[in-house]
Amino acid sequence: MTHRRRSGLVVTALGTGFLITGVAAAAPASAAAPAVSCTSAKAALATKLKTDITAAVANRRGTIAVGLYDRSTKTTCTLRSTTHYDSASTVKVTVLATLLWDAKKHNRYLTTTEQTLAKAMITKSDNDATSKLWKQLGLTKIKGFLSAAGMTQTTPGADNYWGLTQIDVHDEQKLLALVTAKNSVLSDNARAYILKLMGQVISSQRWGTPYGAPSGVSVHVKNGWLQRSTHGWRVHSLGTFTGGGHDYQMTVLTQDNSTMSYGIDTIQAVAKVVHRDLKAS
Repeated sequence: MTHRRRSGLVVTALGTGFLITGVAAAAPASAAAPAVSCTSAKAALATKLKTDITAAVANRRGTIAVGLYDRSTKTTCTLRSTTHYDSASTVKVTVLATLLWDAKKHNRYLTTTEQTLAKAMITKSDNDATSKLWKQLGLTKIKGFLSAAGMTQTTPGADNYWGLTQIDVHDEQKLLALVTAKNSVLSDNARAYILKLMGQVISSQRWGTPYGAPSGVSVHVKNGWLQRSTHGWRVHSLGTFTGGGHDYQMTVLTQDNSTMSYGIDTIQAVAKVVHRDLKAS
């Protein structure tokens, strides 16, 4: 554990998360509990997913947001899709996408150093590597990518606090859609590179949305975890999955968790029923 002081704020590093005190937290979610909403080309699947995701989060403390999209069955599920959270390390996918988007604009390949930093950032959630790339890119390029990607509800963290970037399920699902399907923002090579690294995340960080994925399904993941003095632990998981006749992406964002493991359990309760229901459809 290390302690650093930045801009008059005490930052305590905890693994690849940060405990940050003295910074205003994101606004709390509405006290009203919104309902899970699902639509699908298969009506029975939408009904089943709505019922099962609702049951999975029913007795979990904290604020939980869910996004699911399966291209194969045109299935979409959402819960609190526009509630904002501190990104923690999930923003690292956005950082890599920005790096690749900017390189494409300048018709260049990533340097050996950039490749080394990108791999450490995604596969091991290395914070120092992320800070170097964030600083190299700067807010102008990061905001440029967010605009090109249509991620209009995402606000980059100020003063190099990339982990305090404000994200929501709506925009994270947009990002995963860009990573997993041909588009004009990210080249096919860039998309393949992002998925390659998300597929190589170290075993100790492959929790969350991959939980319960059927055998034979290709899994790509990036998680984030962050403890702050208000709203407890933020624990998030982004995942994309292909195989078994399905091509889907899932985002689960949580905060107000008493511990990191509690947040992981919440995410995995959702992931388990999503994988099960899609496999059975």
